[in-house]
Order: sequence, then structure tokens, then C-alpha cells
Amino acid sequence: MKKTTLVTVLTLSIIAASPVNAESFESWLNGAKKEARVKGISDDTITAALSDIQPIKRVIELDRKQPERGGMTFAKYKNRVISNARINQGRKLYKKHRAILEKAAVKYGVPAQYIVALWGIETSYGNNTGGFSVIDALATLAHEGRRADFFRSELMNALKIIDEGHISAKKMKGSWAGAMGQNQFMPSSFHSFAVDGNGDGKRDIWESLPDVFASTANYLGTSGWNEEQRWGREVKLPRGFNHDLVGRDKKKSLSLWRDMGVTMPNGQPIPVVPGMKGGIVTPDGKEGPSYLVYDNFDVIMKWNRSTYFATSVGILADKIAQ
Repeated sequence: MKKTTLVTVLTLSIIAASPVNAESFESWLNGAKKEARVKGISDDTITAALSDIQPIKRVIELDRKQPERGGMTFAKYKNRVISNARINQGRKLYKKHRAILEKAAVKYGVPAQYIVALWGIETSYGNNTGGFSVIDALATLAHEGRRADFFRSELMNALKIIDEGHISAKKMKGSWAGAMGQNQFMPSSFHSFAVDGNGDGKRDIWESLPDVFASTANYLGTSGWNEEQRWGREVKLPRGFNHDLVGRDKKKSLSLWRDMGVTMPNGQPIPVVPGMKGGIVTPDGKEGPSYLVYDNFDVIMKWNRSTYFATSVGILADKIAQ
């Protein structure tokens, strides 16, 4: 029985490493090229982007490791993404690029500190945008099978970006999952939200800060940002608080939360705006910090569906603006 199992394993290993698998990718790639032509992508772009590409083993490994955080607590996550160095750098860059940031903030109704905070957490202010070829990574994920339809669609969107002249295939770098540029847009998000912030006719989220800032602000503004409100704030829950009430979808008026004993961390009353509602989130459970979050928190969650991420963006934005 053991010999049979070993032979089977070895046979499968040989098949997986054989040219048949490579031909399978080649066959898939030919189909992708045909689809791109049907969608109106030029032959020049198809040739430049899809010639001589091969699956990236590292991309498949990273995809199969998901989810990334595993058992990481919010406290550890927050300390990692909101270091003192990142706060200080964010403040310096906020001042340095104030004119460009304020232009985007005014046009799209999103305070500049949130634009900077997202920039900082996504790519460490443009310093870590990813070194993978976006086309190769998306082709790998589209062929590999897990969420194949999603990544095939993103590949077509990426080819369209190249075809429109925003960037070359060679320069289109990003994360292993195909997120691109200094604000890590997926290709579909690029088409929906990327804008030309400096008037040069291109939407360059890789190297043009006016485009990066305007695109981030446009994403948040289009997604429902309310410039009259904060993202939320840290609060202190009263002794005996009913944790069944926790959840960003369980919103109540701020006055009701106040009357229920929810206070600022120092015990002072929470600010109350008539008609405004919020929900309580506790990223680390009952023993961790509590946050009263508003509608803008939900907007950040559209960018990244992680309570850890959205809370950290809000906290970093507050610290940058101090």
C-alpha cells in the first residue's frame, strides 16, 4: 500500500513538472489573448504585455497562504502599521505636499490627513509599491484556478490601462495580487476611481503624486465620504456594557450612546451631533480598546474590508493632523 502511494505521488509530481502543465498555461494564454482582442485591446499591447510570460511560483505560494494576518491581534497590527516613524514621516509629507493635498481635498471633499494616512499604510508613502509584474501576477492567478474569473477580469482591465497609454507593461509593477501604484488600486478600481490630477492626460498612480492624491480622494468621495464628520474615535465603555450591541452595523444616535454611559477614554462626555449615529467596534474583543465609528468608517471599509485596517487609517489620520 505504501509503495503504491509513493508511486502515485511521484507520478503526480512528474506530471505537474512536465511540459504538459506549461502547455496548459500556453493554451490558457492563447484564450486570454483572443478575449483581449474581442474587448478591443490592440495587438501591439497584447504583444508587449503577453509575450513570453510564465506563471510565477511565488505568487501562487502567497495566494495559498491567505489570510495574511492569521492570529495577529489588533494591538500588534496597529503597532506595526502606526509606528512613530510612520507618524512623523506622515506629518512631514503632509506639510511638504500641502498644496497638492489641499487641492484634492477641496475638490473631492476628503480631508487631506486621510489621503496621507492611506498612502502611508498602503505603501509606506510610496516606498513599498510591490515589485511584481502586474500582468504576470494576474495571469498566474487567473490560470491557477482560485478566483480565476476575478483575476482574468482584472487582467483584461490591466491590459486596457496599458492600451490607453497610462503606463507601459514593463513599468506596471505592483503587489503579488495585482494591486498597483502608490495607493494600491486593483485595475478595476483604477478604471473606476483613478483621475488625472496634474492635467497631463494620464492617470499615473505610480509616479505622479497629484494623480495619487486625487485618485485616493476621488475613491473616498465617490464612495460616500462626509467631510462634516470624523471617521470615529476611541471611547470607554461603561461597566457591565452589553457587548451584543457591538458592531458597526448596530448604529445608534450619539446622544443615546452618551446616555448609556459611553464616554471619552478620560471619562469626559462624548461629543454629540444632533442626528448623527455611530456603532461600537472592539477589534481585540472585550479586553481591548473600543471605538465609536461613524459613516466614514464604512467608507474606509469599502477600500479594505478589514476592521483592523479601517481603524488604523483613522488613528493614523488623527495623529498626522495633530
